[in-house]
Amino acid sequence: MSTSPADFNANIIAEFRANEGRVGGMFEGTPLLLLHHVGAKSGQSRVNPLAYQEDGGRCVIFASKAGAATNPDWYYNLKAHPETTVEVGTDTIEVVASEATGEERERLFRTQAERAPAFAEYEKKTDRVIPVIVLTPA
Repeated sequence: MSTSPADFNANIIAEFRANEGRVGGMFEGTPLLLLHHVGAKSGQSRVNPLAYQEDGGRCVIFASKAGAATNPDWYYNLKAHPETTVEVGTDTIEVVASEATGEERERLFRTQAERAPAFAEYEKKTDRVIPVIVLTPA
């Protein structure tokens, strides 16, 4: 019996919150945060667990969607509502989302691909440029 994406995320979120921001299994040792966002069309509050990297006090996330042809929904939600919160460890932080471009985008994506080679694979699987989103504390 397979687990739906919603159930999969709910289990990761519960484990994250129960273990001060740490999860095991396939995400063991991967820095994760919980991204809170509001649906661009629905207005519904949502939470997604995402891999991230820290960059000068900012959190950086990647709209890879595992190399799918389209961006994840949370990308569009952040474009519509860039002021949001993230959970990192036991902290909840107010942030403003912006999309990295040019050399900054390349630097941040390359760093992530070196730390987590799956991101290089995602890039190879898609024709789109994977958006890199910087979450700056408000």
